[in-house]
Amino acid sequence: MKLENKKILVTGGAGFIGSNLVEFLLARNGIEVVVYDNLSSGKREFIAPFFKNSNFRFIEADLLNKKKLAEEIKEIDIVFHLAANSDIRYGMRHPEVELKNGTIATSNLLEVMKENNVRKIVFSSTSAVYGDKPKVVPTPENYGPLFPISFYGAGKLACEGLISAYCHNFGFYAWIFRFANIVGKNGTHGVVFDFIKKLRKNPRELVILGNGEQSKPYLYVKECVEGMIYGVEKANDRLNYFNLSCRGATRVKKIAQIVTQEMGLKNVKFKYTGGERGWSGDVSQVRLDPRKMRSLGWESRLSSDQAIRLGVKELINQL
Repeated sequence: MKLENKKILVTGGAGFIGSNLVEFLLARNGIEVVVYDNLSSGKREFIAPFFKNSNFRFIEADLLNKKKLAEEIKEIDIVFHLAANSDIRYGMRHPEVELKNGTIATSNLLEVMKENNVRKIVFSSTSAVYGDKPKVVPTPENYGPLFPISFYGAGKLACEGLISAYCHNFGFYAWIFRFANIVGKNGTHGVVFDFIKKLRKNPRELVILGNGEQSKPYLYVKECVEGMIYGVEKANDRLNYFNLSCRGATRVKKIAQIVTQEMGLKNVKFKYTGGERGWSGDVSQVRLDPRKMRSLGWESRLSSDQAIRLGVKELINQL
């Protein structure tokens, strides 16, 4: 599906990945972008540069408000659904947050789309749907059974199921992207964000959750956005689903070293809390198989280590 001259609704468009996506879309010919965000984790300043653009509109509202959503979704051609609870550890303590902000919000969105004859949705999912220690590594999209260990992963999997059912029963077209860990400009959470914040408070010591051996692929946010757009424009099945990842993986211990280097800090003491996980729902080892996107013609230019270093530089300058 070509996106030129389309009117696009981006839920969560004031957030980390959402704001980068909006920037990318507005640079394309004739695309109108409507951001729908309740600003619970998104930030107005992330989208402030777009307010003077005649092809941009911002709606501060919640997906749980179906009446408002129904008013705003008319004349939309395609929805990029990125709204979610970004604080996954908070969601582990309060599972109802993932239910409301994830599953119920997505159900509301799909139902309002159906009622208004909007039949195309792009969904930001996660590698967390694969669960802990999958038996196939790197893990492909057709791996199963899927048993997530975090409420965030469980909520994303539930949303994938809803989207699949709407495709089958109501003629929707969908593109689901299971993200690696994303880093870069406008980051609001995650290990890089946390390390920079901690070191600004105490540049002599860094507390690292777990044993530091946790290792995952990290994808640069602009490449994440580019990959999503490429997949939407090139894949045309009724239900399309892809891992969105990169080459390699980066250990938390190495991320700590890169952050301290880029901040110009020396002799920082690393203090580990111990255990293979940083927190109870953390999948400590992730390897995603990116070949399905590669067969479509797209792959990341940056390795995981390169994405981390560039993302660290951007966040240091921003925070």
